[in-house]
Amino acid sequence: MTFRVRWPDGSETSCYSPSLVVHDHLVTGAEYPLAEFVDRSTTALRLASERVSAAYGFACTSAMQQEAEIVATAATHRGGAVRVLEMHPPLPALATAPAPPASDASTGAAS
Repeated sequence: MTFRVRWPDGSETSCYSPSLVVHDHLVTGAEYPLAEFVDRSTTALRLASERVSAAYGFACTSAMQQEAEIVATAATHRGGAVRVLEMHPPLPALATAPAPPASDASTGAAS
């Protein structure tokens, strides 16, 4: 999956994770203080790498590289906030109870 963020200086970065676990740690549209964003994103990327390791027997170097890039970019800022602009693919909509039947407007009958 990819997630795009806007740094405190207005620059944007597209980030990669081999796992949707990022959705458990970041929310599209949310703004996080710089240090919190680094903590959340690095935690997610480490978990993603662990999932790859469990499935294939080796850590994900792409996740580790992305973590290093986030830490390095964050180090160039003195505070501020990071906004999560988008995550792709998005999580599927949560399953909900079926909607009640619509009323039949043509006969005036209510459901």
